Order: sequence, then structure tokens, then C-alpha cells
Amino acid sequence: MQPERPVNRIGIDLGGTKIEAAALADDGRIVARHRVPTPRDDYEATIAAVVGLVGRLEHDVGGCASVGVGVPGAISPATGLLKNANSVWLIGRPLSEDLGRALGRPVRLANDANCFALSEARDGAAAGAAIVFGVIVGTGTGGGVVVGGRVLTGVNAIAGEWGHNPLPWPRDDERPGPACYCGQRGCIETFLSGPGLARDYAASGGDRVTAIEVAARAARGEPEAAASLARYEDRMARALASVINILDPDVIVLGGGMSNVSRLYDSVPRLWGRWVFSDRVDTALRPPAHGDSSGVRGAAWLWPDGI
Repeated sequence: MQPERPVNRIGIDLGGTKIEAAALADDGRIVARHRVPTPRDDYEATIAAVVGLVGRLEHDVGGCASVGVGVPGAISPATGLLKNANSVWLIGRPLSEDLGRALGRPVRLANDANCFALSEARDGAAAGAAIVFGVIVGTGTGGGVVVGGRVLTGVNAIAGEWGHNPLPWPRDDERPGPACYCGQRGCIETFLSGPGLARDYAASGGDRVTAIEVAARAARGEPEAAASLARYEDRMARALASVINILDPDVIVLGGGMSNVSRLYDSVPRLWGRWVFSDRVDTALRPPAHGDSSGVRGAAWLWPDGI
């Protein structure tokens, strides 16, 4: 079926377990989408999988399209190679160049958290906001910054990487903090990721369950789970207060698995004023409008005018 409006924009969300691709109409509607398992530890097969998805979508919509790709890392401005990726077989590879050659056109790549933030700033929970901070709190903890509708990348391509700063205003029992895969201790990610909440719950006497189950148990009134989630909220409030003090965003949008914990949107803003250097805090904390689709949508919007 042909879309009602021309499609000239494709987004790819290149994740560690799946690759999702979507074609967007000019009004932002997803008119076709496909996903395949990620060929883990196989760089050439990963390139081929992306090329295959683009081909399927262009067949669906009947035309050539621009291609944007969200990746779990960033392109180094110094080398042009991928860095900071938890999909380790992509690290040190000229992914943008290789995808462009395989597809026969330029390809734009961006960090997956930047794509999330761009999607929500474009026509999502933060539509119309001048400064947007998009937060991923799931298996890891990432962030992206959008200013005036454009992704802020930074000279080192790490703008928004709040998860690898230390948890601010740490309490005595939070020092030195859990070890992080980046080589440091006490990173925000070790506290605010889903595994971070699950670890905190287990350490306080609970059994080993997922973060979402901890939140569900807290909602049912279990004391250990309620206390663990309250600590999580306090830590998120401190971590986001430090972002507000530096960036002063109009809107902060949460994504990832923990964004489904609805009480965060009331409890965290009630807490963060203690640490924000202002007489009042007008920053809004919102759930994502596009949910799991924000990754591919933001990747597609890396080409705002398509081709």
C-alpha cells in the first residue's frame, strides 16, 4: 500500500539485540516498519542487515529515501570511528562510511539517546520547547540534548552523557559507589539504570527481580521495595538537578524501561528543588509521547528535509 504522502525519510535504530527500521511520512507518521535480530559480534553482517532493511522499506513505499541511524555510541570527531558503544563489535569501525558505501548515499549517524531526544523535541512530549534533555533510563543510562530543534553533539561527541558523571551530593553510604563498566565508580548509571535499582533492592534484603518488578512491589506496599524506589527517586532528583543547573532545559523527557514508572513524574520534581540553584523550578518532567518508536523516528529526523 502506498502512503498518502510522499516518504523520503528512513530511520534505523541499531540496538544490541534488534535492528528496527521505519519509514516516515512528511507529517511524521510511521507508514512502514521492519525489525530483525542484530547479528551480534559480526560487523559485516550488521552492515548487510541495515542495507536489507532499507531495501525492504523502499520497496514498501516505492522510492529512495534518506537514511539516519541511531547507534549505541558516537562517532569520534577525531577519527571518524565509532566509540563508546556497548555493541563492542562496532567500536573502532568506520560505520558511517561503510553504511554510506553499501547504500550508495550519505548516511547520518547519531547516538541513540540523541535520536530519542530529537524525536520527542520534534513532535513528541517536548514539541515546541527551546531546550530539551532526553533521558534514557533502562539497561543503561544515557542522555541527549536538543536546542532549537537541533541535536547538540559537542566537540567530543559526548553532549548529554550524564550517566558517566558521579552521582551528585552523595551520601556516606553511596561512596565510593558501585563499579561501572567505564572504569569509574559511583557513576549515575550504576544507580539509575534498571539493573541499578534491582541491585539496590537485593542489597536491602529483597530477592533478585527486575526493576519493574521492584516498582510493582512498591505499588503494592512492600516496605523493602518502597524504600528502594524512594532512594531511586531521591537519586534521580539529585542527578537531574545537576543537569538543570547546567543546561536549564524547558522539558526533560524520560525514556527506557524506567520511564514506565508513572510515580516518577510527580515524585522527582517534588524533590529536585532542594538542589536546583533557583528560587523556583519550571522545568517539566514528562513521559515520552512516542515510546519505543522514538529511536527510529529521531534517526529519520536527522535528515529534517529528507531527499
